[in-house]
Amino acid sequence: MTEQRLSNWERRTEWPLSALAVAFLVAYAWQVLHVSAPAGVHLGLEITLWVIWLVFAADYVTRLILAERKLRFIWRHLFDLVAVALPMVRQLRVLRIVTVLRVLNRRASTAFRGRVAIYVAMVTVLVSFAAALAVLDAERANPDAGIDSFPKALWWTLTTISTVGYGDVYPTTWEGRLVAAALMIGGIALLGVITGMIASWLLERIQQSEATVQQETDELHVELVTLREEVRRLREELANQGSSPPRAMS
Repeated sequence: MTEQRLSNWERRTEWPLSALAVAFLVAYAWQVLHVSAPAGVHLGLEITLWVIWLVFAADYVTRLILAERKLRFIWRHLFDLVAVALPMVRQLRVLRIVTVLRVLNRRASTAFRGRVAIYVAMVTVLVSFAAALAVLDAERANPDAGIDSFPKALWWTLTTISTVGYGDVYPTTWEGRLVAAALMIGGIALLGVITGMIASWLLERIQQSEATVQQETDELHVELVTLREEVRRLREELANQGSSPPRAMS
C-alpha cells in the first residue's frame, strides 16, 4: 500500500514539478544572461530560485517518507539526493540546475518513451543550454577565465558533451570544473539512459509482435477447427444422401 501511495504522489506531482522546473530554468537564465538588471530584479529571481528548489527538496523528502523501503529508495534515487543536497552549500549553487534537469528528464522519459529521437534531441538541447548557463555563471567573475560570454559557454558545452574537446576555451574556476565534471558524467549517463530506452522499446515491440502473432495463430486455429467441423458435416450429409433409398417413380 505504501508503494502505491508513492506512485500516486509521483503521478500527481509530475506536471506541477515539471512546470516549476521550466520556471526555474527561465529564471536562472534571466539571472545569468541579464547581469545589468536592477538589484531588485536579481533579488526577486534569487528568491524565486530558492523557493522552487525548496519545493524540489520537499518533494524528495515526501517521497522518502512514502517509500516502504527507505534505504532502497535512497540508493535508487541517489542522484536525486545529491542534486537536492549539494546546492545547500553556497559555493555549489550552480548545481541547482542539476535538480531541474533531473525533474525534466523524469517527465521526458515517460512522455517520449518509444520516440527515442525526440527524447535524445530534447535532452541534448536542454543539457547543453543548462550547462552553458552554469559554467558562465561560475566563470564570468574570474578575470582570467576564457568563458566570459554565453556563445563561448555554449561552444565549450558542445565540444565537451560531444567528447571533441578542442581546448580553446575551458573552465578555470573549481566551480566551473565541477560543472564540467557533471557534464561529462551526465553525458555518459545520458548514453546509458538512451541505450536502456532503446532496449526497452525494442523489447516491447518484440513482445507486441509475439502477442499479435499468437493472437493471429489462435484465430487461425479456431477458423481451422470450424472449417474441419463444416467439412465433417458436409461429408455426413453426403453419406446420408448416398445411403438413402431412391424414390419410386410414379
